[in-house]
Amino acid sequence: MRTALRILTVTQLAARIRDTVERTLGTIWVAGEISNLRRQASGHVYFTLKDDQSQLDAVMFRSTAQVLAFRPTDGMEVVIEARIGLYPPRGRLQLYVDAMEPRGLGALQLAFEQLKARLAAEGLFAPERKRPLPAWPRAIGLVTALRGAAVHDMRTVLARRWPLARVVVRPVRVQGDGAAGEIAAGIRDLNALGGLDVLVVGRGGGSLEDLWAFNEEVVARAIVASAVPVVSAVGHEVDFTIADFVADERAPTPTAAAARVVPDRDEVAARVARSEVALREALDRRARAARERLRGLERRLGDPQRRVRDIGQRLDDLATRAVAGIAGRLRWERREIGTLAARLARGGPVAGLRRAGERLRGLDERLRFALGVRRAEARAALERTTGRLEALSPLACLARGYAIVRRGDAGPIVHDAATLVPGDRVWLLFGRGQAQATIDEPDPTGD
Repeated sequence: MRTALRILTVTQLAARIRDTVERTLGTIWVAGEISNLRRQASGHVYFTLKDDQSQLDAVMFRSTAQVLAFRPTDGMEVVIEARIGLYPPRGRLQLYVDAMEPRGLGALQLAFEQLKARLAAEGLFAPERKRPLPAWPRAIGLVTALRGAAVHDMRTVLARRWPLARVVVRPVRVQGDGAAGEIAAGIRDLNALGGLDVLVVGRGGGSLEDLWAFNEEVVARAIVASAVPVVSAVGHEVDFTIADFVADERAPTPTAAAARVVPDRDEVAARVARSEVALREALDRRARAARERLRGLERRLGDPQRRVRDIGQRLDDLATRAVAGIAGRLRWERREIGTLAARLARGGPVAGLRRAGERLRGLDERLRFALGVRRAEARAALERTTGRLEALSPLACLARGYAIVRRGDAGPIVHDAATLVPGDRVWLLFGRGQAQATIDEPDPTGD
């Protein structure tokens, strides 16, 4: 019996279970909540799909993950199309995801909200980043489909309102696969062309799917990177796209965008005419006011000849008064000079010098007397000090016959004979000169 049984390996059993599960269930749709989502460098996405009672591992390979319109995250409720199988290395049932849709909110709408939140967090929607549109554009770039009502309507409005502006059209696809990349490339091409003052990026109305190219991140980044102000004109007034949020200005329709980027020549002509009328009226008012002021000045001025005669007579009178004033001033100055000369003679520098000389002579005599007294006193003090020094000087003792004994030429003075021993060499210093001696026998007692 035991020999007849076929024994399976673990791998063979796992393969049988996998084949049975895949053959029995096939492709299924499963609803649940995403958790433990992990994105690998390979592009594969691993996560757990769970409800309130159970959970299953799931994998979505790169080929599926990169075509999702939205970005799955933990906690998101989704419905997936998947095949269930057994992963032999771990012996676990696993869902192989082929498609995914968010529950409640459509995939495109969810992708729109996710990208909008992410770009808003980067500050790309901030009002302070938006640039004003030029008031008098000379060249306008259009990024739109070459065949369609939008480009026709925009060119018609631009030609009617402001025919002076040059229009450059960069044709692109505005829907379908690859449309977003063409729109972004069109924006970059018109920037590289140069000479343009403003760009209009847009298309006519349509469904969310039709307008989706203007919700792609690549288009939003191209609008932000544009060196030229960009007006977004996508769909109808009720349609909003990511391009509307990042553009410098949003127009509800392409026709409205064309009207927004250029002035109306009829309105400009009317404004110029009104300005001309206002300028003429202002010039007339200024001329009338100037004439009135001139007449007022003429009235205040009167007869110029009489004015000249009056001024001449006044000048003569002032000259006469000036001559008399100068003569009186000279007489007064002469009197003042005479008074000052008399005062100077009485108390001037000559008398002062004489008195100063007498005073100097008196001081000189006193100084000479004081110096004589001080010299005599100093000489007497010097003589007294010299006598005391001579009395205390050792040279005086030497002169009377005494001698100084030293050890060596410059050694210490010997005060006690007991410090000497026979054979010591000593120096004897006399009042005049010195001599060298050798000790034969010292006598400490002095007997």
